[in-house]
Amino acid sequence: MAVSGHEQPSRLERRKQRTRAALIGAAQSFIAAGKLNAPVLEITQAADVGMGSFYNHFDSKEQLFDAAVAEALDAHGALMDRLTGDLDDPAEVFASSFRLTGRLFRRRPQESQIILANGLQLLASDRGLAPRARRDIEAGAHAGRFLVDDPDLALAVAAGALLGLGRLLRDQPDRDDAAAADKVTEDVLRMLGMDPAEAAEICRRPLPELDASLLSPM
Repeated sequence: MAVSGHEQPSRLERRKQRTRAALIGAAQSFIAAGKLNAPVLEITQAADVGMGSFYNHFDSKEQLFDAAVAEALDAHGALMDRLTGDLDDPAEVFASSFRLTGRLFRRRPQESQIILANGLQLLASDRGLAPRARRDIEAGAHAGRFLVDDPDLALAVAAGALLGLGRLLRDQPDRDDAAAADKVTEDVLRMLGMDPAEAAEICRRPLPELDASLLSPM
């Protein structure tokens, strides 16, 4: 009898996956709320799992929080890849990701709070936003779309602009997030060496629809 190359996870493995996901979700909510000093017991209670189950998956609260941040970054990065996957121009990929992230600060608030809470440390991360932005900046420079001598420095400036935008939108809830995101993106494109008129035109292009499934919690 032939054996399938894609074996289904066992009941035990599925239970482990659910437990880990519950712990990650609880940790993300604590990070977003700024409750970084919460004890492990409080986290496990929020996840509705036992203390023993916690230590089956993580050695410490710090390890859990690191995993929670990494998964939030991966989720955001995967979403950007999905939404910009049909674009060929690296400059438009970069601009669209920046504009979309600006819009998502309010529409995915828990994820956004995790990004803002970790701030500039995300520059050194190999997950999520930073590596994708660096990839797009380098591709844009290689294609002659950007005038960039130092991609790391360009990334630092772009990341600072994005984090500043996120904090501004959080602190000024009446500000138009789409207009603000597009204006900051336009300024960043100009910083990367793009002609002002073209930067403005790119930021007027339609974006993919952010349907309800994309706005659900992590």
